[in-house]
Amino acid sequence: MSDTFSAEQERQSGWRTVRKVAPYLWPDDKPWVKRRVVLALAVMVFSKMIAVGTPFFYKAAVDMLSGEGAVDPAWALGLGAIGVTVAYGVARLMTVGFQQLRDVIFAAVGQRALRMLALETFQHIHALSMRYHITRKTGGLSRIIERGVKGVEFLLRFLLFSIGPLIVELALIAIVLAVVFDIWYLVVVVVTIALYVWFTFAVTEWRVKIRKVMNDQDTDANQKAIDSLLNFETVKYFGAEKREARRYDGAMEQYIAAALKTSYSLAFLNFGQSLLITGGLVVVMVMAAMGVSNGTLTVGDFVMVNAYMIQITMPLNFLGTVYREIRQALVDMGEMFDLLEQPAEVKDKPGAPALEVSTGHVRFDDVVFGYDAARPILKGVTLDVPGGQTVAIVGPSGSGKSTIGRLLFRFYDVGDGALSIDDQDVRDITQESLHAAIGVVPQDTVLFNDTVFYNIAYGRPEASRAEVLEAAKAAKIHDFITSLPEGYDTAVGERGLKLSGGEKQRVGIARTLLKNPPILLLDEATSALDTETEAEIQSELQAMGEGRTVITIAHRLSTIAHADRIVVLENGVIVEEGRHDDLLAREGRYATLWNMQASEEDAPLETGLRSL
Repeated sequence: MSDTFSAEQERQSGWRTVRKVAPYLWPDDKPWVKRRVVLALAVMVFSKMIAVGTPFFYKAAVDMLSGEGAVDPAWALGLGAIGVTVAYGVARLMTVGFQQLRDVIFAAVGQRALRMLALETFQHIHALSMRYHITRKTGGLSRIIERGVKGVEFLLRFLLFSIGPLIVELALIAIVLAVVFDIWYLVVVVVTIALYVWFTFAVTEWRVKIRKVMNDQDTDANQKAIDSLLNFETVKYFGAEKREARRYDGAMEQYIAAALKTSYSLAFLNFGQSLLITGGLVVVMVMAAMGVSNGTLTVGDFVMVNAYMIQITMPLNFLGTVYREIRQALVDMGEMFDLLEQPAEVKDKPGAPALEVSTGHVRFDDVVFGYDAARPILKGVTLDVPGGQTVAIVGPSGSGKSTIGRLLFRFYDVGDGALSIDDQDVRDITQESLHAAIGVVPQDTVLFNDTVFYNIAYGRPEASRAEVLEAAKAAKIHDFITSLPEGYDTAVGERGLKLSGGEKQRVGIARTLLKNPPILLLDEATSALDTETEAEIQSELQAMGEGRTVITIAHRLSTIAHADRIVVLENGVIVEEGRHDDLLAREGRYATLWNMQASEEDAPLETGLRSL
């Protein structure tokens, strides 16, 4: 029962994929694509008509040379044996030529489809929510996209130019065999084809399941490799090279076991196909040999029957390969379309207007939110940040500080309550305009594997070189960049690993300065830095916040003492808020946190003095 259900699901998934791919083959808004498809089909039909007529020249040449039978000059074109032989060669060449012309005409259609689907998938992945991305393995995701996109052009080409031409050619040959020879030739050919197709489809369906397991193991091995390489430093820190190698080898071992099953099943399929097609060929050739023996057929007829059987054998062998590849492409693309059908959790409302920022007034009004509905993180938070002010949010780990930043940038929508900017609910405006209005300096700035200039200019790609340099100077990193051998053209390495933490943060600050947003979110922007570097960057962050609405999420309280207001968050609720001096005077939760951090910072100094 479960196997039947699984097979039915697989078939439905295949048809779903075909339905999704079809619009790329016949787009309503691209007449040139339709013209190319029609022209390619016409060339394909013409090439098959020539291919089916070619054996007649072969028969005529053999009969002329053997002196058997009369050759009808109407279709022999009045040519002699040599002329008919040349005509046979020209016909074969024309068949190949038109096939290649068909591929040339269709190539642009296939490549356009590949590009459009790759772009759609890429854009959809970026549209998916943060929740999806933090639960998905990047290595596995990239593998699914890679295999799926590669299957597009293949599927389009072979659905149109393998299955269709095969049916046309087999139909034409069947008519010739029934009319020119005898109905029994047609019966044998039809039975052979039916058995061949049944066997091929049945075994291939079985092989698809095996191949699916192999794909899953391949994805798992690739994900483990990428995950390990992305964590190169961690692997080194813990001397885990051998452990990672064993982990990867274990995944490869499972992949190889599945790959071997795939190889063995392929051998079984190939042998079974050869057995069926050879059996049909032998039966037809025996019938033709008997006809030559009793004088009802000429040697040319025998040769022509053999030529037609070879013409049938070649596309049938090709059918096995094409069907296997199409099924595999459907599996690969099915995984990609599953990805495309993942709903985006955060969407713009139809006709949503752009955010209009006047003062940058941010307000959280009784906001309730939890990543899991059963475990709320924020429990009725009301926070008012007037335009142009700096408000710091502090509190212990897990209190919901970073969640406030994610809600502001609308990585998630609030569960209850409202979040607005200048009295505009962020759910009612476009995400693009919201993101454009907010600049973020995160705890760990991640850079693209490109040049320093590219990474700073990422804040505003249309900015001039002078503007990029000005932003770098404001972030106090221009002198460092010019000291590098290649200056602004220096490559920073994957995730910016060639730069120190402070250098990366300064690039991140320069990037945000270049963006020039009215609202600034500093998400523990200096907590990963040493004290000296933090002190240097802190002044740059304060300068960057002038004239802007700033929300600072901080772990080290000493970095936010200058804030216009400090909000203490604990267990998802605001327990205190006020200026630094006022909160210390209250001797409440903030004062406790301040004293704890002060004692922690003094402890290493005291230990060092005692050691002297």
